[in-house]
Amino acid sequence: MHITEFTMEYYEDVYRLWESCDGVGLSRADSKDSISRYLQRNPGLSFVALEDGRVAGAILCGHDGRRASLNHLAVHPDFRKRGIATALVEKCLAALAAEGIQKCHIFVYENNNDGIAFWRKLGWKKRTDIGLMSFDILYGKES
Repeated sequence: MHITEFTMEYYEDVYRLWESCDGVGLSRADSKDSISRYLQRNPGLSFVALEDGRVAGAILCGHDGRRASLNHLAVHPDFRKRGIATALVEKCLAALAAEGIQKCHIFVYENNNDGIAFWRKLGWKKRTDIGLMSFDILYGKES
């Protein structure tokens, strides 16, 4: 397995990976243009795992200068249980630490039991003192 920076050359394969994985919620924010802007804003923080030239896993990572977030961690079912997800997370956390970022968050669907178990195994804690609220800027409260 080889881990490399997520660049737009991998977008189509990564998007297909995301579509194939339970627990990854896709929206308009995952369009090619949106992901391109995200990667440009957060260079060197998102990664792709390659196995024999095939995209085996991927993760998005970014920060606002204070706090970071990891998004869309996915490993193709053919490549699971090989440490790829853990390696991708560790790569992101090391890149964030190098930029002086001290805290990172993730979003996990409440019904994604496998995802929750994975993150807990890595030492992540579920927050119960805050909730997530969202607003779609382009489409208002209709979305």
